[in-house]
Amino acid sequence: MKTAIVGAGINGLYLARHLSKKGHEVFVFEKRNKIGKEACSGLFSQRILDFIPQSRGLIQNEINSALIHFPKKTVKVIFSKKFFVMSHFELDNLLAGLAEKAGVKIALNHSIADVSSLKDFERIIGCDGPNSAIRKSLGAKDFEIRLAVQGFLQKKDDSDFVETWPINQGFIWRIPRGEEVEYGAIGKAKEVKTIFDGFLKKNNLALERIVSAIVPYGFLFSSKKEITLCGDAAGLCKPWSGGGVVWGLIAANMLLKNFPDFIKYKKAVKVFFIPRIILSKIAVRLVYFFGFHFSWILPKRIKMESDFLF
Repeated sequence: MKTAIVGAGINGLYLARHLSKKGHEVFVFEKRNKIGKEACSGLFSQRILDFIPQSRGLIQNEINSALIHFPKKTVKVIFSKKFFVMSHFELDNLLAGLAEKAGVKIALNHSIADVSSLKDFERIIGCDGPNSAIRKSLGAKDFEIRLAVQGFLQKKDDSDFVETWPINQGFIWRIPRGEEVEYGAIGKAKEVKTIFDGFLKKNNLALERIVSAIVPYGFLFSSKKEITLCGDAAGLCKPWSGGGVVWGLIAANMLLKNFPDFIKYKKAVKVFFIPRIILSKIAVRLVYFFGFHFSWILPKRIKMESDFLF
């Protein structure tokens, strides 16, 4: 089938490659003049290798645990599946190369305002992020959004743990990337930058290459017979971290399995993700509540899945 994918991020390129390998004619439209997400922590669980085994060569560091610093207690979270630190930019470009080898046609500098310009396509997939034009064409509501800010410290550090400091509806993080250290924060758009600046000043940190990006908060999935969504365009982000690469790729595999039946795909995504999202939101609220008010209740060490709390 002649298929249009809007957005040349991980989900769009992954879908494009595998649909093309199945014999479909696939076009990817990207509004920017280059491929590669730059405002992202690039912290992926080891599941990424299940989807993109070629990404192993991009690993900069391996993470086995996280320290969560509440005001009166630090909790150590040990991951049952480790995280890999990679460059999101390089991962996107790796996938772009694989997609083109599979026969995908990628058009840069090609903005899609609505689906009316794609009337020649039999199927349309929106992978165009939190401000998805395809989602708006489907009549879906706008997301509640968070703002993520990050910067880098030129200091070599290959330790195997990350650190986080919970804040209102988000957290500040520190990630050792091998040749440098990344600091960042995610939270309410109107206040997170002020909180992050205060943290940097308090700890006498001067960062370079500071960038920011919006992160969707909430699952707003919509599909029609010929049009559907995947990844950030559908709000597939983990409630506790804002990360969504593996969740998006899981949904992408559901789409590939059910293609071209987008209604069946929509049902599969909802059945899988909605219970996990609800339970995760409840768990995060409880942990934050006890962490700030009754931290003595929380254990000093917790073991959990890196992609799913349960």
